[in-house]
Amino acid sequence: MAEPDTHTATTPTGATTSAAAPAATALARALRAAVRGEVEFGAAARALTTMDASNYRRVPVGVVAPRDAADVAAALAVCREHGVPVVPRGAGTSIAGNATGVGVVLDLTRHLRSVVSLDAEARTAVVQPGVVLDDLRAAARPYGLTFGPDPSTHSRCTLGGMIGNNACGSHSVAWGTTADNVRELSVMTYGGDTLRLGRGWDGAPAGLRELVEGSLAPLRTGFPAGLPRLISGYALNALLPEAGTDLARAFCGSEGTLGVVTEASVRLVEAPAARALAVLGYPDESAAAEAAAGLLPYGPLTVEGMAEDLVRTRGAGRGGTRGGPELPGGGAWLFVETGGATPAEARAAAMTVLGAADPLDGTVVDDPAGQRALWRVREDAAGTATRMPDGSEAWPGWEDCAVPPARLGPYLRDFRTLLSEHGLRGTPYGHFGDGCIHVRIDFDLISGDGVRRFREFSREAAALVVAHGGSLSGEHGDGLARSELLTTMYGDELTGLFRRFKDVWDPAGGMNPGVLARPAALDENLRFSVLPRERVEVAFGYPHDGPRGGDFSAAVRRCVGVAKCRVAGPSSGPGVMCPSYRATGEEQHSTRGRARLLHEMLAGEVVTDGWRSEEVREALDLCLSCKGCRSDCPVGVDMATYKAEFLHHHYKGRRRPAAHYTMGRLPEWLRAAAPLARALNAAAGVPPLAGLAKRLGGIAPERTIPRLAPEPFGRWMRRHTKGRAEVLARDRSAILWPDTFTEHLSPSVGRAAVRVMEAAGIGVVLPPQGRRVCCGLTYVSTGQLDRARTVMRRTLDRMEPLLDLDLPVVVLEPSCAATLTTDLPELLGDDPRAERLAASVRTFAQALEECAPDWAPPRIDRPVTGQTHCHQHAVLGDAAERRLRERAGLTGELTGGCCGLAGNFGFERGHYEVSTACAEDQLLPAVRAAEPGTVVLADGYSCRTQLAEPGGYRARHLAEVLAEGLPGLSEALPAGPSEMLPAGLPEVLPRSPEGPPDVRS
Repeated sequence: MAEPDTHTATTPTGATTSAAAPAATALARALRAAVRGEVEFGAAARALTTMDASNYRRVPVGVVAPRDAADVAAALAVCREHGVPVVPRGAGTSIAGNATGVGVVLDLTRHLRSVVSLDAEARTAVVQPGVVLDDLRAAARPYGLTFGPDPSTHSRCTLGGMIGNNACGSHSVAWGTTADNVRELSVMTYGGDTLRLGRGWDGAPAGLRELVEGSLAPLRTGFPAGLPRLISGYALNALLPEAGTDLARAFCGSEGTLGVVTEASVRLVEAPAARALAVLGYPDESAAAEAAAGLLPYGPLTVEGMAEDLVRTRGAGRGGTRGGPELPGGGAWLFVETGGATPAEARAAAMTVLGAADPLDGTVVDDPAGQRALWRVREDAAGTATRMPDGSEAWPGWEDCAVPPARLGPYLRDFRTLLSEHGLRGTPYGHFGDGCIHVRIDFDLISGDGVRRFREFSREAAALVVAHGGSLSGEHGDGLARSELLTTMYGDELTGLFRRFKDVWDPAGGMNPGVLARPAALDENLRFSVLPRERVEVAFGYPHDGPRGGDFSAAVRRCVGVAKCRVAGPSSGPGVMCPSYRATGEEQHSTRGRARLLHEMLAGEVVTDGWRSEEVREALDLCLSCKGCRSDCPVGVDMATYKAEFLHHHYKGRRRPAAHYTMGRLPEWLRAAAPLARALNAAAGVPPLAGLAKRLGGIAPERTIPRLAPEPFGRWMRRHTKGRAEVLARDRSAILWPDTFTEHLSPSVGRAAVRVMEAAGIGVVLPPQGRRVCCGLTYVSTGQLDRARTVMRRTLDRMEPLLDLDLPVVVLEPSCAATLTTDLPELLGDDPRAERLAASVRTFAQALEECAPDWAPPRIDRPVTGQTHCHQHAVLGDAAERRLRERAGLTGELTGGCCGLAGNFGFERGHYEVSTACAEDQLLPAVRAAEPGTVVLADGYSCRTQLAEPGGYRARHLAEVLAEGLPGLSEALPAGPSEMLPAGLPEVLPRSPEGPPDVRS
């Protein structure tokens, strides 16, 4: 990666200076000589670490990923010698600016991510700082144990970050904060000392004991009492003799300002075998808050609260509601979780809570799926709350204060009043049982007046919290957002002690300057100030971004950094977003990483080439355009659209990759090739000719060139309906969309769909012969947006007479259906026909349900495996497909994830390895694990192709499976999944005891 010519460096005191290239080069050279891990000083690595999940941005000099503790020591020594500060960084999910880049960022997530040991009998584990919380919980689960603190980011946050912020999570009412669960810490200081911290003064840095013993009076009186979530400032009260002089506890919550944790010994707790959830409805959040404290004597595991504006917010953003579980009546709710040795015991405990709570309405949910659905509402809040119900933006900044639980109701009423006085809106939610409130507020952090109001509100809110006996931070630390306000809470004497405490550990001021001691101003380093004020000229409409839509900067701002996309490895679990990150584990291949690079591209300081940026292009190159982030990201970041937009500008007036001219214009080539299908298929079977074609076309050499259908679907349809006079009944007819894949590569799907629809009594009509239509998918995915709009407008011209029939448009290929539903109206927002066509689109199952609601499909009565298409998951939904499968006796669940082929992506040269890794994430293991005789379902052409090669499995569209079950038609339909696949591929065969099932050739 190229070195920057110049960079911005930050001195140990936090002051920003301009450093010339020789200084950066010398530092990079010294680090590479001393450290075995990666040392990256290029624009991309620096851009990826400028921000965390807060409103703040600081530009680092470089990034180091140490391999072990010795590497950490070596990196600190080099930085100390060069006078460059250091920030240790985990997953970068801090919400107060604690983990923003300054000086050299130590990325502890790449290598230091192991559970070193686990002692089930002693209920302890030793972990490295980069281990993901869910990975530790997975290691403890076989022993019936878990790590108690569990922030909503548990699938990606690291133990080092949790220790740095003294993270808590929803179960702290039962198991406390991270500090309550840390036994010992191994720490390295900026000055080069290696310390082992536990109880007692052994391991303390020189001068610390004298500082504490000389300041007993203010330490005993300066911290608020009765506050379970006292996170703000340094935990100097943990060093009092009556507190047991706990050095490890005092270090927790120091936010990377004292040293770097290289190893931690933590306590594990017994996990209840069963859980239940009492969901209690109240008139408003204050009533819910006042009820919360009264439920603590019943020993709940959690007491979480949220108001109706958070639930409404889940529907804000990208056009359409997010859906979710039904909640009891009320304007605010408490989620009270109980545990037990058996499901009956857990439910009985929840029923006791329900009986004692006296809510307006309430219910007990004890099935795991129902509980997961409800918890998703709560866990996604850090993202969903960044959009108000009307779609406007809201931000952290006053994110997680805490007051004594008994004071929470009055505090919330006063807080709402303060918001109103400043003309602000917020969506409070959080850990009501601990008195801790999260809230995103619609601050204007772009204009000067808005920033001044943000500062004024923050100061008044701090005074309000202190008046209620609270802490400015109840979970996420003070960071850049609240450190300046600590004097409001603690006064001058105690904050003076904080500075002296910092100096004992870090006299050079090299660890995370500007945080806690000698803080930066809360309105400095705001990340929005670097973005362009004028609108960026773009092709897509971005109707939900900006006050009037069309604001690409606002679209990029959607990413607030909660990093739900940053899940890989043992903690990944089911889901679609983000397949390339799940395959590589590299930040630049996550949705957040790509959004950060686009942010820096717009800022122009670190990424300086604008739309021509190679750093952004490289990061987007492995984006599969699966659209999973559009639905799975809590704030609806749509990286597939951003990628298409970027490629459109990046290649404007320039030569494109070969794949853009071949696969990007696939509809044109297939139409031209259709008359020569048999000859071309024969040529594709000749290795030298196929190899040459792949080289010229930018196709991966590992791939097989698809075979063309000798008879396109449209020609078959004309034969099939020849001589018929179709009478179309408005409520029993549909237009069948002849997508490119069905037309030329997989016409068996179209034939099957027609057979099934006719059997259901649905009249089927295609666009007239000679009036070819195309959704524009391949042009969009390769960023050929001018061409895409031309194709789409021509399609609308040809479809307009059919649209006047007001019939559903059945699209068999999910990716084409998603393109028509989303990309078409967002590229042609000035054409009302685009919205009409988008609103008419139905999937195959939706059309059957709408046009033939009383039709009974044939009973197949077989288990299924396979995949829900990623575009169907993200855009279309699969509820109708689930109902249709159930009625046909097709049992079992389909996987999430992305098949990895993703249209042109998996065919492009250089993508094969990542493409197959994506398939191995969820899809192929699920098929291998299926029972003999299981039907492999995949409605997407790409998914079927990936399953056939390299998977070796025969997969079919749901229409094909149903058609084969129709009386008298099984012999009339082809046995294979499509004309392009080799004949004889198996469905699921008996499993080999040693691995994947045998596959017949």
